[in-house]
Amino acid sequence: MNTWRIREAHAEDLEGVVRLWEQSRAAGAEPVYALAEVLTSAAEDIAVIACVGEDLVGAAVGRRAHNQAWVVFHAVDQAWHGRGIGPALLGALESRVAEAGPSTLSALVPAEQTHLDAFRDAGYAEKKAVRYLERRLPVQHEEMQLLDELGGRVLPRGLWDAVAGMRHEKDLIEKRLVLPLAEPALAERFGVAPPRAVVMFGPPGTGKTTFAKAIASRLEWSFVEVFPSRLAADHQGLAGALRDTFHRIDDLEHAVVLIDEVEEIASHRRGDPPSPLQGVTNELLKLIPAFRDRPDRLLVCATNFIRSLDSAFLRHGRFDYVIPIGLPDEEARAAIWGKFVPPAAATAVDVDALVAASDGFTPADMEFAARRASQAALEAAVGTGGEHGDDAGPTTGDYLAAIASTRATVSDEVAGGFAEDIDAFGRV
Repeated sequence: MNTWRIREAHAEDLEGVVRLWEQSRAAGAEPVYALAEVLTSAAEDIAVIACVGEDLVGAAVGRRAHNQAWVVFHAVDQAWHGRGIGPALLGALESRVAEAGPSTLSALVPAEQTHLDAFRDAGYAEKKAVRYLERRLPVQHEEMQLLDELGGRVLPRGLWDAVAGMRHEKDLIEKRLVLPLAEPALAERFGVAPPRAVVMFGPPGTGKTTFAKAIASRLEWSFVEVFPSRLAADHQGLAGALRDTFHRIDDLEHAVVLIDEVEEIASHRRGDPPSPLQGVTNELLKLIPAFRDRPDRLLVCATNFIRSLDSAFLRHGRFDYVIPIGLPDEEARAAIWGKFVPPAAATAVDVDALVAASDGFTPADMEFAARRASQAALEAAVGTGGEHGDDAGPTTGDYLAAIASTRATVSDEVAGGFAEDIDAFGRV
């Protein structure tokens, strides 16, 4: 099955851009910008293309103008409509525009053009009566350098929708976290205080980090992951580096901050004399209230071992919610397998059998088994002589064999302990 990819445009791609421009014109929607303007911008400003092999199947061209940038051309070959290429091209163009400094990316489209889904899917808002679309870049130029220094990034749109299954967890997070943060005025009207800090706990590999990234993507906020192991090497020491990192995060306009494996710096304080990590725990306990005073930010602390966290760390007033993220149920496993099974093989694979066989697997376990099955099927198809055999893709047997040879991350004992932790620590 042919797949597309997006890359920077080169001089040899201009002929393909001409073809797409002429195709748009022939379809009855006269492009807003003349061909000469499009080619000039493609050569001198910003341009990305989508290709299948060596064939150009889509293009997006942008032009910078002070604090604003314009989409001067955007088209996808008619044979490749409906494949997600249009929004992906706009996303790639936006990434390159953001590096140059403009805060708004706008588009003028022909009045005859009725299909604007690519723009809407990429986050553009239509201005009525003038057919004018613009999108406010979520992270401004002045923040980009700080974000880069912090090791943070702006995550691509769509990560929330890409979280397969886990409907219970997604519904809970959507209502408790995303809704009040995305609609603060509505939340205030109903007396709901937007959350500022949460703990996510559960067995390893269940998707806590994935959910934190998906929240940032859903809100279109900057994402910063704090790694205690890296901060420990700082000349200020771990506590000083942690304090400095949080102070610098204050300069970001919007941010989701993740501390994964937070038990490394917030475990039970005990012993006399105090251990070196107790000073780090004390520092973190002081930083969280200050973090909570700033709007438009969310701290997510993730842990596999919630029982090891200091009791003061989890008290009310410090964290709004303590959310369990558990093993996927049957519905979630079906959705996850649907994500990993290639479209060409989907009709021949018994997903129900995979769901039953993978009971107790984490999403990470299923991804590993899916990759193993695909690799085994590929090697069998190619054969030792290099001749392709059956190239329909992995079969149900390939997946079941891979599942059988994959060791589950979460043991029955750990799963039972997690159920007890939900009763003891969960707060939703």
